[in-house]
Parts: sequence; C-alpha cells; structure tokens
Amino acid sequence: MKKNMGGVDKLIRLVVAAIFVVLYLLEVVSGTLGIVLLALAGIFTLTSLISFCPLYLPFGISTAPKEKK
Repeated sequence: MKKNMGGVDKLIRLVVAAIFVVLYLLEVVSGTLGIVLLALAGIFTLTSLISFCPLYLPFGISTAPKEKK
C-alpha cells in the first residue's frame, strides 16, 4: 500500500473529524446524521493515520510529496 496522502491533506481530515465528533458530543447533530458523521470521523482518522485513501486510487490522485530518485 503506497502512501498517497500529504501532510496538509491529513491535517484537514483530522480537523474535520474532530469537528464531527464535537458536533455529536454537543448534541448539535444526533440520530442517523450523528452516527453517519461519527463513522466519517472514524474513516477520516484512520486514513490520516495510515496516509492512504482508497478513493484516490481510481482517480490517480496523490497529495503525498514526490519521492526523489
């Protein structure tokens, strides 16, 4: 699994995940929407930690820095 996420991409995902969790904990969102946002927060956190986004593969997207040869 080749890394395809850069630092800025990972930071944005972690911030969005934190916002989703805070919105849920403060009961701004609840019910089905709250559960969906928590699931997205988990996915965003996981992809940030492993620096790999499977949705980038079919589109050939990579925000990771280019490796020097």
